[in-house]
Amino acid sequence: MAVAPLLAPPVRARLVVSKPPTARVRKRISTLATLSPPQRSTVDWVKETASFFEKDSRPIMLFDGVCNLCNGGVTFVRDNDRNRRIRFEALQSEAGKKLLRRSGRAPDDISSVVLVEKDRSYIKSEAVLKIMEYINLPFPQLAFFLQFVPLFMRDFVYDNVANNRYAMFGRSDSCEL
Repeated sequence: MAVAPLLAPPVRARLVVSKPPTARVRKRISTLATLSPPQRSTVDWVKETASFFEKDSRPIMLFDGVCNLCNGGVTFVRDNDRNRRIRFEALQSEAGKKLLRRSGRAPDDISSVVLVEKDRSYIKSEAVLKIMEYINLPFPQLAFFLQFVPLFMRDFVYDNVANNRYAMFGRSDSCEL
């Protein structure tokens, strides 16, 4: 018994050539291509804020001055920092805005607590863990264990609380400091 070879039907490809862009489109493309990149700040914010650490090398905790949760956090840290190892500054203050820029954040970004040390800055859950290392027992030990929780999970929880902090805890008219 002879087996007939399987033949596939011939495939016909169609080549579609698009029309070249019109002069109007070319003009728009060339206009977009000639836009200059956004101007970067030429200010060296580390040097600009170096005076904050000349006489006092303690880290600075930046917090939302009108957030009741944040103000409660400052009170908690202050009560549990017997050696006064952390300083505080509202994000809305002029010094806070300069320190935000030093940390690579926008000066009007009040979405996160920031801990600024002389050589480094921490944001979100990393800032909270670092602050816990500075205050009294048992918080440094708790921070040690929490560092093993992946950063994306810690920041997910942090962002959910931060995004709803006014609804859950309210706002005050002014900073308590």
